[in-house]
Amino acid sequence: MTFAAFLAYSLALGVAAAIPGPGVVALVARTLGSGFRHGVAFSIGLTLGDLTYLAAACFGLAVLAEAFGEVFVVIRYGASLYLAYLAWKLWRSAVDLSRIEAERSSRLGSSFSAGYLITLSNPKTIVFYLALLPTIVPIDRIHLTDFAVLAGLTTLVLLVIMTAYAGIAARARDALRRPSILTRIHRGAATVLAATAAWTLLRNA
Repeated sequence: MTFAAFLAYSLALGVAAAIPGPGVVALVARTLGSGFRHGVAFSIGLTLGDLTYLAAACFGLAVLAEAFGEVFVVIRYGASLYLAYLAWKLWRSAVDLSRIEAERSSRLGSSFSAGYLITLSNPKTIVFYLALLPTIVPIDRIHLTDFAVLAGLTTLVLLVIMTAYAGIAARARDALRRPSILTRIHRGAATVLAATAAWTLLRNA
């Protein structure tokens, strides 16, 4: 692949990632509810989900993915239920400041898993990698070295953009330290997560 192709891919991915979608909405809600570290863990999960689809597109697994569409339905349901569970935990913790602080330091793995699942169930991600990517880069001529570069660019672009979203949300949270305000933030974040969970569950496959 040429430098121009890598640059075109990076720009297209950056634009797609910067446009708020269910992943960004859930990331901001998770960060508001649990703090910056959870936002970063969520971002890493999102990025790994993108890398999964990148590998599928580059190594010809798109056909296999289409053949096993039911698997992605199960993933979508799983992501929805997991986001609903996180929303429920945030809403419960909102009644007690000590629970809010405890939530900030507990189970980073849950944030990572949520980010990964919501990326796998996000139609915008699926369309980008399995439909748009072949129009941007020469999929049929990608070698392992090209894939390694694409994976590195994907990781860099997504972590920069998603960490920026998490940082903004974390600053908003940390600037409002009063218990009553934190309670409202938690309940607002829980509501957003619940709405994202419902959208993920109810949207057409």
